[in-house]
Amino acid sequence: MTIGAGIFLIAVGAILYFATNIHVQGVSIDTIGLILMVAGLVGLLIGLFQEIIWSSRRRGPVEAAPPVEERREVRDPAYREAPPRY
Repeated sequence: MTIGAGIFLIAVGAILYFATNIHVQGVSIDTIGLILMVAGLVGLLIGLFQEIIWSSRRRGPVEAAPPVEERREVRDPAYREAPPRY
């Protein structure tokens, strides 16, 4: 589960738990909201943990950049200097 999905589940669960007063026979909307918030929190923690693990694996030894070669100025052939006249 990604971090965004965990945050989404927490938001939907909070809306169901705190902002609704719908009553369905045999189903508790408040309980569903609480379950979604807990699942979103667990998913968020797992996503953050995975991100920490993978970010440390991506970092490797820092290699020195290759030396930069000096570049000569390249002029457009249309703007060549005229040969000297004697």
